[in-house]
Amino acid sequence: MSSAAELQAQGIKLFEEHDYEAAARAFQQAKEAYAADQQLDMAAEMKVNIGLVHRALGENQQALELMQEALRTFEERADARRVAQVLGNMGGVYAALNDKDKAYQAYRKAADTFRDLQENELYARTLLAIGNMQLRSLQVFKAVATLQVAYELIGDKLTPTQKLIKSLLAFIGRLSGNPSAA
Repeated sequence: MSSAAELQAQGIKLFEEHDYEAAARAFQQAKEAYAADQQLDMAAEMKVNIGLVHRALGENQQALELMQEALRTFEERADARRVAQVLGNMGGVYAALNDKDKAYQAYRKAADTFRDLQENELYARTLLAIGNMQLRSLQVFKAVATLQVAYELIGDKLTPTQKLIKSLLAFIGRLSGNPSAA
């Protein structure tokens, strides 16, 4: 394992432990090490990780700026999967900034790309984010449709809460005369 990869792993561990400042330092060091090794895609990935640290700290504008930089790198490299991942993360930041239109656009682009790449797990997670955002915006029928697709993709890996919501969605579908919602 290279020094950059070790620093990245350390940053992930620190992030999971909620030691955000230390995680940001580890990711910054990893970014510099990847850049020195001319691994610009990995350096861009570290920008996203640092952006996630900023998001966790409520520093959404800084998070967005770093993610936009990384997005440009992945677009230049035509790395569709990473573009979609960054867009999904940006959707969360836009949602935190209460910019629902940009959040939805970012999530939608990410979801469409994940679907096209047949990345069903990432597609489902992105649909969950969209569905939850629709619920918070009281777009109940849109949320029901979106969440049903997500839950079908997740299959038997639903959490207990998701199983309950899926049952409620099926019930709502039956009440609305849509037997396929069951």
